Amino acid sequence: MNSEKVLSFFKEITRIPRESGHEEHIIAYLQQFAAERNLECRTDEAGNVLIVKEAAPGHENVPAIVLQSHSDMVCEKNEGVEHDFAKDPIRYVIENGWMIAPDTTLGADCGIGIAAQLALLDSEMPCGKLECLFTTSEETGLDGAMALQPGFFSGKVLLNLDSEDEGEIFVGCAGGIDTTAEFHYTDEPVCEDFELEEIYVKDAMGGHSGDDINKGRANSVQLLARFLYSILDLDWQLVTIDGGNKRNAIAREAKAVIAAESDTLDIINERLEEYAADVAEEYGAIETNLSLGFAEVDTDYQTAIDEMTAWNLVTALCASPHGVLAMSQEIENFVETSTNLASVKMTEPGVIRIGSSQRSCVTAARRAAAQKMEACFVLAGAIVKHEGEYPGWAPAAESPVRDACVASYKKLFGVEPKVKAIHAGLECGLFTEKFPGLDMVSFGPTLRGVHAPGERLDLASLDKFVDLLVDVIKNYR
Repeated sequence: MNSEKVLSFFKEITRIPRESGHEEHIIAYLQQFAAERNLECRTDEAGNVLIVKEAAPGHENVPAIVLQSHSDMVCEKNEGVEHDFAKDPIRYVIENGWMIAPDTTLGADCGIGIAAQLALLDSEMPCGKLECLFTTSEETGLDGAMALQPGFFSGKVLLNLDSEDEGEIFVGCAGGIDTTAEFHYTDEPVCEDFELEEIYVKDAMGGHSGDDINKGRANSVQLLARFLYSILDLDWQLVTIDGGNKRNAIAREAKAVIAAESDTLDIINERLEEYAADVAEEYGAIETNLSLGFAEVDTDYQTAIDEMTAWNLVTALCASPHGVLAMSQEIENFVETSTNLASVKMTEPGVIRIGSSQRSCVTAARRAAAQKMEACFVLAGAIVKHEGEYPGWAPAAESPVRDACVASYKKLFGVEPKVKAIHAGLECGLFTEKFPGLDMVSFGPTLRGVHAPGERLDLASLDKFVDLLVDVIKNYR
């Protein structure tokens, strides 16, 4: 087994639709893969798949190893790009040592983990029993991991293949909770002498709401809200508002359609130009492509959001926390608690929904962050609910598999890997509850731009990831 074989399987996976909640095609692919190789395969009611390869002769007494990845991917694309994630293969290029999806997410999170598992199952490498677990809907709430029943796998050692920084071995992660705020509005007619205009924020970097939350990137929903708040002293109507998409992605684009008299729009546009200059100064070192502006509106909207709801919505969005709330006092440069103002959507008549997610390795701090978000929107008259809470994963004092990974890495590459916790959520926290005594680590190749168009995989790091994975499995005792 080598990285070329892993990459070959990953290229196959890029042709299979597997958006969270719609993983039937990748599940069928995994089942067929197992059937063609006469491997034991089981699938539970949540769509989790386990493929088992028995120990090679002479390795029957080696402890079984569970290899785990999730079968879904975040499906994001740039505005204006024609791509149907339900049927179109991911379009990628290989440039300067990177595999890149220029206009969409690549799905290397966690497709590269899936590919590594399949390559191992397809190899003749002498090793102990392998149990390859593929969980569903990790990206939208760890649904598959939550639904796992005790006894679905038997191994007591687990390698999670859902990390994104080669040379780092993860032994802990943050837990999370999702918060939704809901405004109910009534339609009011757009004033007869008002004209329509779109205000937009686009081409922000975005990124993973866990891994990238401390990198100072702009949140387009927040930037739009700040500007709308700054013009509340003028006479205008909020017609529509839309921004962000996935809870676990930093919002890259946001827009609002407003209505006002022509003279008022002139003032708003002047202020927008000034605001754009301020934002460029604030984020210019990071957000090199960020754009703010106004555009003509093609649709002839007849109604707008009622004045009170619009005021409450804009005020709450402007006041809403976003970003790092606390750094760890125990682990240097580690984000302890954060919140992501992820999206604002008008998906049905009379309703505006704001999606957010909070993360922390400290349960009380995570819930306090959710309360902070709740309080902000309840004060503005919204209905707020919390759901999808999952636990963090606390580092173990003793871990034979961690020690084995560190030893293998040092032997292979001559340097010590970094052993650390990650602010992103992993399914390992749920596994500790459902499978007590499970010894776990997480590692993977280097990925960048995860959960955003332009996601890319460093191919040199893939070589090292595969070498480490093979060495650990071949030599674990």
